[in-house]
Amino acid sequence: RDWRMPPATRELLGQLRSAGFLFFLEKALGMSGLIADPGTFGSGVHNALSGGYLRLHSDINYAKTQGLHRSVIVMVYLNPDWEESFGGHLELWSRNLTSCALRVLPTLGRVVGIANGMSYHGYPHPLRAPPGRSRRGVAMYYYTAKPVHHAECSGACERRTSTAW
Repeated sequence: RDWRMPPATRELLGQLRSAGFLFFLEKALGMSGLIADPGTFGSGVHNALSGGYLRLHSDINYAKTQGLHRSVIVMVYLNPDWEESFGGHLELWSRNLTSCALRVLPTLGRVVGIANGMSYHGYPHPLRAPPGRSRRGVAMYYYTAKPVHHAECSGACERRTSTAW
């Protein structure tokens, strides 16, 4: 599907799939055997218009068609001059959804990586961007052949889950 995207987007996706970036991610996260999304299954451009939002959720942890475990997501934000008042903060929540641990303003060039240990995230408040502006980013999912164990899984990392809303 990448061939339908503009050249700069294809280049960014290529960089996120590169051996150098995979090496960096593995070292930064203390993981090994990461596989960049081979078929853009969920990866790609994410775009939300004013009023849009993404409910808090935990991503799937197993891609049945690939037979791989989804282990990491990386978001690269593409929003120049994005103001606090526009909203659209990525929120990372505790597993029991009792507290927001981190809010990230999606400004141009900001990169966020999330280990997929049943981590709840989203931008649950409607965007307040002015006309002609949207919240844009490129996401890349990374997989492993076996489930990666995270402390927050509480022993449930092997259980295959769909998106939990």
